[in-house]
Order: sequence, then structure tokens, then C-alpha cells
Amino acid sequence: MSETLSISFEPVDNARLANLCGAFDEHLRQIETALEVSIARRGEHFSITGEQAGLARDVLERFYLEARHDITLERLQLGLIESMKRNLPDAQSESVPLLMTRKAEVRGRTVRQNEYLQAIQEHDITFGVGPAGTGKTYLAVASAVDALQREAVKRLVLVRPAVEAGERLGFLPGDMAQKVDPYLRPLYDALYDLMGLDKVAKAFERGMIEVAPLAYMRGRTLNHSFIILDEAQNTTPEQMKMFLTRIGFGSKAVITGDVTQIDLARGQKSGLNDARIVLKDVRGIAFQQFLAEDVVRHPLVQKIVSAYERFDGKHHD
Repeated sequence: MSETLSISFEPVDNARLANLCGAFDEHLRQIETALEVSIARRGEHFSITGEQAGLARDVLERFYLEARHDITLERLQLGLIESMKRNLPDAQSESVPLLMTRKAEVRGRTVRQNEYLQAIQEHDITFGVGPAGTGKTYLAVASAVDALQREAVKRLVLVRPAVEAGERLGFLPGDMAQKVDPYLRPLYDALYDLMGLDKVAKAFERGMIEVAPLAYMRGRTLNHSFIILDEAQNTTPEQMKMFLTRIGFGSKAVITGDVTQIDLARGQKSGLNDARIVLKDVRGIAFQQFLAEDVVRHPLVQKIVSAYERFDGKHHD
């Protein structure tokens, strides 16, 4: 039910108000879009209308406290996502250990992300399945970096199916690094963000981090390693079995993918879908399913994912 609430920030602090509202009131527009409210402002007085007016008021109050300094758009959007998650009926205040990376804090921002981190800590093999933007890969890489920093493992091995439906690397130009780089770029990006460019470069030189296409895992046994298989929906059942049987002593594996984004040839079974059926009752393996509400990107991304899910649901019934 729509309601209208008022809020005033007194005594007047124009610098704080400017940081809160953003250039040309951009921050207010972000809050309006994310929470589907209308915000009218006259100086330090705000009027908020909409079903989530109370939540919008809480967000304004929270960020006014932080507005001694400039508020970046990324910080605002993450704060909006966190506020929206806390407002869900099943929201929990779980205590999940912060991961040891160069970032000030890396933790789950939704209940399912926290469950995912817990599953990774407690199981040797964990599957993270769900739509883009839910943090599957990033949190897996963060867990791997944390394990490396704490010396729980000796190296990280980050793996992807290199080319859709068959990994035909020979047809691509350049040497091996140039051939696989475009497919592994998201893993590099996460590493750089979590460790910093210099540390990543040194870790590669020392062999502590390896990034490789799935085709090059055959015949290997990986001991004391943290292994991540990303984009696993584009593996075949044979490739998935091959990957899972590479895991040796003292190792952990996380397999991530989105079963709505399969690029395999028509009629080809996905190894990720197959594994969810074959391994569902195997003790020691965890499966974490993410939903649209777990998306932690621009607040509009969650709405886009939900809209597509509703559309697909109607047209497949």
C-alpha cells in the first residue's frame, strides 16, 4: 500500500546534502528506481511516496550519516541492495567469517550467499548454480584467495570451458595464452580485484595460481589446491566427470554455472545439469541454488532477471 513520508535533516549541512543527493540528484534517482518510490526535495526536506517509502527513508538516513565524504555510485547501489535484502521476509542475520583478501571486507550480502560461503568452508566440493550477478564466481575466487592467504592450500587452479561446445582452440589465432585469455578474463578480473595486480603477477610466476582451459585438466591429479570450474553449464557430462575426478588430497573444488545460459550444441546434455542429478545424494558435496533476488549488481539487474523469468514462465506453460 502506497504511503507518503517526510524527513528533514537539521541542522542544515549543505555539504552532506550534496553528497547524499549526488550530482543533479543522481543518487535520489537511483533510490527511486531501485525501491520504486518518488522523492521530492526542497532543501533539507524530503517527501517520499510509494509502497517502500519507509525503506527509502531508512536508506536516506543511513547514507546521510555516511555523507561526510563523497558517496560513490557503487557504494550507493551496494547499500541499496543490502537494504533490500534485509527487508525480505526470510532475511537472516547470519554470522559468516569475513574472507582474507586485500579488500576491507568480502562477505555474503544475501542469505543464500552466506549459505554458499558456509558450504564452501564445510565441503570439499560445492556447486553454485544460478543467474548472472549472484556472486557465484566472485565469492568462489574470494574463498580461494582466502584459503591461499591462510596457507590452507598451496595453489589456486581456475578453470573454464574455453570455447562453446568443444573447446576448438586450434582454430583461434595466437599462442596458447592469447587463445584462452578471452575466455578466462572474468577470473583474472576477480583475482586482480581481490589480490591486486602485483600480487597476482608474482603468484603466477611462483606457480601459486594457474588459469587453464578445461581441456588441459585431463590426466592430472590436483593435490592441496583450491580448484574453481566456472561456466560449468558449458561442460559435457564426460568433461564434468573428468574434472571432478582430478581432485586430489587436501583439495577443494567449487563448480559454478547458470543452467539458463547453456551454449552447447542443440541436443547436447550439460554436465552441470547432469551432475545435479547424479550427485544429489552424495555425502560431502553441497549444492547452492541462487535466485533472482540474490543478484548483487546494479539494482536494475535483479529486475531484468526477474522480468525474463516471468516472461519465460508464461511462454513455457
